[in-house]
Amino acid sequence: MTLGYIPHAMESIRKGLRSGDIEKDTYERLTCSACGEQLTTENDPDDLGKVRVCPECGRQWKEVR
Repeated sequence: MTLGYIPHAMESIRKGLRSGDIEKDTYERLTCSACGEQLTTENDPDDLGKVRVCPECGRQWKEVR
């Protein structure tokens, strides 16, 4: 975990891309800008959409379709 990181409410993928927290590589994979790690997907069958998670720092973004 990075020093000075303040947890906040989960943002959407679009907001994360616009703010620069998430980047897309040449193959359109989502990566965390802070860690450089590829995001993993967590599916909750009771919830709409997916949650994308950085395995390194634990930040989460919601993907709603």
